[in-house]
Amino acid sequence: LQKLGLTLAYTVDTHVHADHITAALELKKRAGSKIAAPANEQVPCADVNLEDGKPFQLDGIVLHPLHTPGHTSGHFAYLADDRLFTGDALLIEGCGRTDFQQGDPEALYRSVREKLFTLPDETLVYPAHDYKDRHVSSIAQEKKRNPRVGQDKTLDEFKEIMANLNLPYPKFIDYAVPGNKQCGVCPSDLPDKLAQYCRQMTESPQG
Repeated sequence: LQKLGLTLAYTVDTHVHADHITAALELKKRAGSKIAAPANEQVPCADVNLEDGKPFQLDGIVLHPLHTPGHTSGHFAYLADDRLFTGDALLIEGCGRTDFQQGDPEALYRSVREKLFTLPDETLVYPAHDYKDRHVSSIAQEKKRNPRVGQDKTLDEFKEIMANLNLPYPKFIDYAVPGNKQCGVCPSDLPDKLAQYCRQMTESPQG
């Protein structure tokens, strides 16, 4: 931001993450930005609480918040013109897990199938992350190729898939969730083996 001479007005989180600390608070300190977060996640430190169906506008940018529970109960996606920022609700050929933080596979199935998949096929999908270095998909592609929730997958089939992922309990969740409830506070009692999760936050900013 400094190098490009840009001003950051807001950070917008999709949900309270369980595996890393949000940079929202650090960016507020360093760049003077405000914090916007889903009202359903009940983050008391947010400057703006976003609500489903109430557009969030900043100059020429309009975000349409979409409550998409399932990964977490308060998860939101954001639609901006033909671009959809899906957080962890809908990933590229995947979706977020549903086995912690009030996760609910039935709720996630309905969020994706009945809300996100009703958007125009050409809508571009930008997920929170991807483990195969992919950056963008589309509603049409996810309907066709998503092995968990695409094509004609039924709710029962989806629930069976999610129940048998056998994913490990997140190493950082017991620290990340309370830290993210404070918009990005790294806990002082962090064990040495988890120090890498917060190391970058405590390093001095580059000039």
